[in-house]
Amino acid sequence: MKIIKQAAFVLGLFTTAALSAQNANMKNMLKIGVNGGFAVPNENASAAAGIDLSYQNLSIPGLGLGIASGYTHYFGRDNDGIENNDFGVIPVAALVRFYPKQTGFYFGTDLGYGIITGNDKVAENHAADRPNGGFYINPEIGYHNQNWNFGVHYQRTFTGSKGEIGNQKFAAGNIGANISYNIPLGQ
Repeated sequence: MKIIKQAAFVLGLFTTAALSAQNANMKNMLKIGVNGGFAVPNENASAAAGIDLSYQNLSIPGLGLGIASGYTHYFGRDNDGIENNDFGVIPVAALVRFYPKQTGFYFGTDLGYGIITGNDKVAENHAADRPNGGFYINPEIGYHNQNWNFGVHYQRTFTGSKGEIGNQKFAAGNIGANISYNIPLGQ
């Protein structure tokens, strides 16, 4: 039932966006997207998939500033007898994007804090505690038009030496691709 409510909410947002007039004068955007990638380094996770949600203000031509969040799920992998658990990252970040032209190439990054969620232990068969979070960075480059952004990214939450098991370091990072839809909020 919860998934149905979430799907109805997202569908409502897309419908609202489709019915609203979009033009080059729109200065406030809500961006809803999905991402996926391969975990790097891949000692404790194999892949990642998630959703992105951000607000962006375009008051300065060619410069988008805002806030970014979402959720990325990391799929744990077995590593030489270590049965790593799945975990998630919820970023709380500032967003900066540079748009040289109204459509075409763009680049930017999100900087902030990544909250790590999931099982309290890194692995099923070890006592190492999972880190709670760390410095978050998400640089990306891609193509944009008025409605869509298509990009490639490197997401990483730096946790220092927390969560290490023997030679296995805990890593919450991935290289992947993302797509997001722009919902104009007005001027």
